[in-house]
Amino acid sequence: MLDRGVIDGLFPSDLPEPQHWEDTYPQRELPEGAKVTRLGPSPTGFIHIGGVYVGMIDRDISSNSGGVYLVRVEDTDQSREVEGALEQFGRAFDYFGISSDEDKDHGSYGPYLQSQRERIYLTYVRHLLRQGKAYLCFATKDELADITARQQAAKLPTGYYGKWAIWRDADPSEVAAKLAEGTPYVVRFRTPDDADGQRTGFVDAIRGRLEHEANRNDAVILKSSDQSPRLPTYHFAHAVDDHLMRINLVIRGDEWISSVPLHQQLFAALEFDAIEYAHIAPLMKQIPGGKRKLSKRKDPEAGVDFYIGEGYPAEAVLYYLRGLANGRLAELPLAEALTTPIDLGQCGVAGPLVDLVKLEDISADYIATLSGQQILDAVRAWATEYDPDLVPVLDNERDLALRALAVERDGVENPRKDLRKWSDFRAAYGFFFTGLFVPVAGPADERLVPLGVAPDVTAAFARDLVAGYEHRDDPQEWFDQVRSLAAKHGFAPNAKEYKKDPDAYAGSIREASQLVRVAITGATRSPDLHATAQALGEAEILRRLRALAGA
Repeated sequence: MLDRGVIDGLFPSDLPEPQHWEDTYPQRELPEGAKVTRLGPSPTGFIHIGGVYVGMIDRDISSNSGGVYLVRVEDTDQSREVEGALEQFGRAFDYFGISSDEDKDHGSYGPYLQSQRERIYLTYVRHLLRQGKAYLCFATKDELADITARQQAAKLPTGYYGKWAIWRDADPSEVAAKLAEGTPYVVRFRTPDDADGQRTGFVDAIRGRLEHEANRNDAVILKSSDQSPRLPTYHFAHAVDDHLMRINLVIRGDEWISSVPLHQQLFAALEFDAIEYAHIAPLMKQIPGGKRKLSKRKDPEAGVDFYIGEGYPAEAVLYYLRGLANGRLAELPLAEALTTPIDLGQCGVAGPLVDLVKLEDISADYIATLSGQQILDAVRAWATEYDPDLVPVLDNERDLALRALAVERDGVENPRKDLRKWSDFRAAYGFFFTGLFVPVAGPADERLVPLGVAPDVTAAFARDLVAGYEHRDDPQEWFDQVRSLAAKHGFAPNAKEYKKDPDAYAGSIREASQLVRVAITGATRSPDLHATAQALGEAEILRRLRALAGA
């Protein structure tokens, strides 16, 4: 074991003792049973929808227990940090309403970026070194690779343990010589001597009692001495931070289950109280022949910006995610499901499937409950960032937009559900606006070709319709003028008659109606045509019909 003076000489002379940090971050004064949770995103990439999923659960559990939810950015791997990731975290948390009680901008238990907590970690690394629970390791990359190769050749578990831990019991004089030479080193945790071959267990808040082989590896807890700042590995940082931030429930992905034995050893060595863990099953995607984890590299829907950029209402996404966490919540009305507490005991151990078709159905149902004004405000807010050309259209034609949104929505039992997300607005309602709508280019327009009506018939029909057009309030009377002109221009009164002798007719009333529909909306499918005409107004309808006539 190294002399205390040698150990202390490796650290800043003004480095506080552990008690200083214990006093700086006292136990929280919270109600009995309150849960303090945290989300630890890493800026080595943009946040996964699974991060929002876990953050939503963190937020819910802490809020409903009278506790605290915080976000701690785990940025110790600064070489892999992605520019803009931190800003994306904030954008995602704000959009989905899961902002933390404490984060890098506010809170008494910070800093909330691990890169700013160097002195705290160094205190506890020094503490373990003084107690002989950690040691300096000068093993080179080549030496570590050789150890791994020999272990593999002998069919032994790979790692830095037992006789393979070549610096674990090094003579202090050897260590001193390396330090005198200025050789870079890492600090490794000294795994308890009795760990090899032992088993350990813990009670997971989701999975119940779990048992695993105890950790045997002497894990690195402080990265190389030739780096600045001197930052710890995730395993050590999380132990120190969760203790000092007084976290008492860690909700995280199940890929961390295998790390619990090491974390238990670290907590014990540091004389910290053990923490409760809840390991969440990952979000999955259906693929041919099975399913796999939702991947940011392979699946656009894995990234949070996909949902924000497409304009999925946050309420719909949260409702869907809550239903994935607790199936019972998917059976409740949206408003009730968003306020009913999540129960960790009802979280499944198999990864739930993310189904965008189902999410879009949920989103369409939710949007159908909103007023035109609410939809318009939401679309405009979304468009400000993602479709800026749409904003002046909405601002200049606000009344028209509200009339458009009222078509087959206001005052009907089953409102239209043509909006699944805000990015659908342009496609679903763009034809209402002269700035977005492209009129047909005469009777031979390619959008009319599938109807099979001769251009000269189309032109004559449209000219007569314009000449005698009456903007009638009654839907049946409005359509009767189309019907009578269709008969005049050789269209069959119905599809049945047309099929009997197609050569005798220019088409059926269906084709005649579709000519009008395409002229007015640009497509063969649209909201109710009379209601659309009323929203657009007589002058605009005549303008579009004249375009059909080629006038």
